[in-house]
Amino acid sequence: MARNTLRGAERHAPLSKRNLTRLYLEDETAWLELMSQLIRDRRFDEVDYKNLREYLSDMALRDRREVLSRLTTLLAHRLKWDYQPRKRSKSWVLTMLEQQHELEDMFQSKTLRNHGQDVLPKAYTRAVRLAASETNLAVDKFPQECPYTLDDLLSTEWKPQHD
Repeated sequence: MARNTLRGAERHAPLSKRNLTRLYLEDETAWLELMSQLIRDRRFDEVDYKNLREYLSDMALRDRREVLSRLTTLLAHRLKWDYQPRKRSKSWVLTMLEQQHELEDMFQSKTLRNHGQDVLPKAYTRAVRLAASETNLAVDKFPQECPYTLDDLLSTEWKPQHD
């Protein structure tokens, strides 16, 4: 849609801030394509900087939340694995492997890896609550501090085997 907006004579007509804001609110993908095209065409004076700044901040925040969520899930499953060996399942293995793979991909960004390191204690606290709830074990049955490093959690050396 955005590419069509910039065809022919319209390609050189200035875009109003009101129209850009409306497009941002109504069709984010079209708005992104348009912003990309404006930058590609070096039409910097027409870029919707206000909404672009908001969008980029939201993307960064979303990525950070995803790191926390995936670490929490990985840790909760690792705790269940370590503290309830009789209930180990293939489902737990697959969940842990999926979280490892996704985090490895995300951690190609040094910023997100550093964020993962920073939020590991928070993720662990959440994971203990989840694991305790799912296993019916008391919270105090789990270590107070996270017993795993980020490298431990992502290690290809540790490969869970379903019993």
